[in-house]
Amino acid sequence: MQPPRSYRAKLIVPVHGKTILTIQIGICMYIIIRALITFVIVLLVLYLVNMLPMDGRTKQIARVIVIIIGVLSLLGYLVNF
Repeated sequence: MQPPRSYRAKLIVPVHGKTILTIQIGICMYIIIRALITFVIVLLVLYLVNMLPMDGRTKQIARVIVIIIGVLSLLGYLVNF
């Protein structure tokens, strides 16, 4: 999902008369915000799993599954970056 066009801005760094680095700041910020939201959601789900009335082994398995899903989501954002 791309951010609206109005949020895009380019930072151009000229080196020796040529532009070698173009960063779209709006898209970078969009990806960082999505990653932070995902991180907060993972923390919230881990907290809720901790509050469930289950035995320790089941909670540990649930925590591992939530962490794996969160890491895969964050890696997906980095691939887009």
